[in-house]
Amino acid sequence: MSNPIVGQSVKRLDAWGKVTGKTLYPGDRDHENQAWLKVLFARRPHARIVRLDTAAAEAMDGVITILTAADVPVNEYGLQTADQPVLCGPGSSKPGADVVRFVGDQIAVVVAETEADAARARDAIIVEFEDLPIVTDPETAMASDAPQLHPHCPDNVVHIDRIRFGDVASAWDDCDVIIEGTYHTPPQEHAYLQPEAGTATIDEEGRITVFCPGQWTWEEQEQIAHALNLPPEKVRVVYDAIGGAFGGREDISIQIILALAVQKLQKMGINRPVKLIWSREESIIGHCKRHPMTIRAKWGAKKDGTLVAAETTIIADAGAYMYTSNKVLGNAVISCTGPYRWQHAHVDAYAVYTNNPPHGAFRGFGAPQGQFAAESQMNKLAEALEMDPVALRMKNLLDENTPLTVGSPIPGGISLKTVLEKTAHAIGWTETADGQWVAPQVSGFDGVARGVGIALGFKNIGFSFGYQENSWARVTLEGGGDIERATLYIAGADVGQGHHTAMAQIAAETLGIPLEKVTLRVSDTAITGSSGSASASRLTFMAGNAVKGAAQRALQKWQDEERPADVEYTYLAPKTTPFDPETGQCQPNFAYGYVAEAVDASVDTETGFVTVHRVVCADDVGKAINPQNVVGQIEGAIVQAHGYTVLEDFRVENGQVLTPFFSNYLIPGVYDIPERVDSIIVEDPHPKGPFGARGMAEMPYIIYAPAVTAAVHNATGVWFDEFPLVPERVLRGLGKL
Repeated sequence: MSNPIVGQSVKRLDAWGKVTGKTLYPGDRDHENQAWLKVLFARRPHARIVRLDTAAAEAMDGVITILTAADVPVNEYGLQTADQPVLCGPGSSKPGADVVRFVGDQIAVVVAETEADAARARDAIIVEFEDLPIVTDPETAMASDAPQLHPHCPDNVVHIDRIRFGDVASAWDDCDVIIEGTYHTPPQEHAYLQPEAGTATIDEEGRITVFCPGQWTWEEQEQIAHALNLPPEKVRVVYDAIGGAFGGREDISIQIILALAVQKLQKMGINRPVKLIWSREESIIGHCKRHPMTIRAKWGAKKDGTLVAAETTIIADAGAYMYTSNKVLGNAVISCTGPYRWQHAHVDAYAVYTNNPPHGAFRGFGAPQGQFAAESQMNKLAEALEMDPVALRMKNLLDENTPLTVGSPIPGGISLKTVLEKTAHAIGWTETADGQWVAPQVSGFDGVARGVGIALGFKNIGFSFGYQENSWARVTLEGGGDIERATLYIAGADVGQGHHTAMAQIAAETLGIPLEKVTLRVSDTAITGSSGSASASRLTFMAGNAVKGAAQRALQKWQDEERPADVEYTYLAPKTTPFDPETGQCQPNFAYGYVAEAVDASVDTETGFVTVHRVVCADDVGKAINPQNVVGQIEGAIVQAHGYTVLEDFRVENGQVLTPFFSNYLIPGVYDIPERVDSIIVEDPHPKGPFGARGMAEMPYIIYAPAVTAAVHNATGVWFDEFPLVPERVLRGLGKL
């Protein structure tokens, strides 16, 4: 094969089906003679269920059965900690399962002939609650007299990380300038294109089979099997097309109750499939959100701009259950001091249970929160030192020989200088003959102030902190003299990012065959091993290495006349180590990507409306397997981050979600997004990445907020240490409210 496939913007394999409407999403799948499910949500933030009466509901026309906590064999689940009941209520063997801890806890599942029958019966279930004290502020929840939300966690602090690097206490005397700030980052709704939906049935081999959206089939199989007290091989998980995920589909929502319903029907002698589709309101109250955080930062520097000391406290609202709070917190800790050299650093970070909706994975996974504080501090330091913000960053960049605040250097090459230079030049910064940086000048007009801001960041690629990263792939080759067909088996979820296309490109390139000869079998636990989660910007790196390794070995067998050739291969990433509990020292990650972002924005000082005119974003992806997909990822991340920064105002009051609809939770529409996005793809190969690829799905997101607030400050002279920058908040900051 003479023409390369890796590095080309080939047409996505799923494009035709999606644009023609032929692609099957979970809500589109129907089975013959299927029944329908509806869920009774708690809609109370903290209460004990003292009576649950389903008799009247069960007697209604069309009702087949109703599931409660007593029907769940092992009534618990959780990606990191099994602290959440599948169903809340009396009759469970799990201590504390009779208590609901947020409004989206599930109490009962109705199985009925039609969706309407199930809804009517759900509304007829009688529940008597004993309301319990509510705690919604994480700092209040940490107090010794706060309500205890979980028996295993008396202080409500579910996870702690800390860093002790150098001697911060004695370092302040060496600082000429000290900047202190308190930053508040908000929750955010994932706003999937398709809400949670799925079906379940018994397959031809007797396995409970769940068709659903998700991010890690193998993990969902494990959690379903655990809750149903079945061996994993008796459970099968298959992904239909996935209408968005962004981290929020890492955690269980409907998968266990779908499987539970089929299991219950089977025990009743009924062999029928079941189907469930959540409404948008049910989706918004029923799944996790981005972690809101309060971050207190104190930074000190020499008058020449040399960074000296950083002291940071992070308090993250975990919400009602753990979900991925420990992992999110770890990323916030790594990123809260930015991609810079420090002589001294002190970080204390806490994730705390409250009665708010659970907070879990969301694009960036703690880095947007940590780097909002870090880049805001950096921009404030530049102003206090009367230095250009690009020049200050250039002076303090991490390099291959400089340790992070956890005491270890970054592996795999560092391109911070490259992405920063390219972004700064593209937006209009210039360098003078003596090496000084000069910021671009933009001007507003009557009542409209305009400014430019810049931010720099880095993001881990892959799971971290001691987990042995791994990914499985299988390649089979068939044909006569030449390879006529290559079948690639992978479990990695294509959540819209084009993963399956990229893996097919890697397979074709490695095998030296045209792309059209590659057939994919994907995301089905019956035929694939674990590729790991579609998260942490990891799939291209991890699954790409697995695919490349399997293809190389299959090709060798083919060349050795072993035909057909069939190879399974598991790629193991370089090992990482967990935080030392006292010092935080570790080798946290095996790979990173780098990003710089500049924003040209204006502020209408009469209405408080913020308009982003232009975004420049440079991302080091190592190798762009499919450049057009990379640009799509950059633009998509910026639009989603724009919603987080400027528009989306998720409100929770006393544990109740006040914005459960798209009519009052506003996500960006076509007239809200930045007017122009310039994507710059940097390719500094990672030595262990497939064809040098790193990963990039989260990077454009993580520093957008501080770039926007820097532009707003440049325009108005006002710093905003919390967001979203809705008009009311902007006008208040400008002193006009």
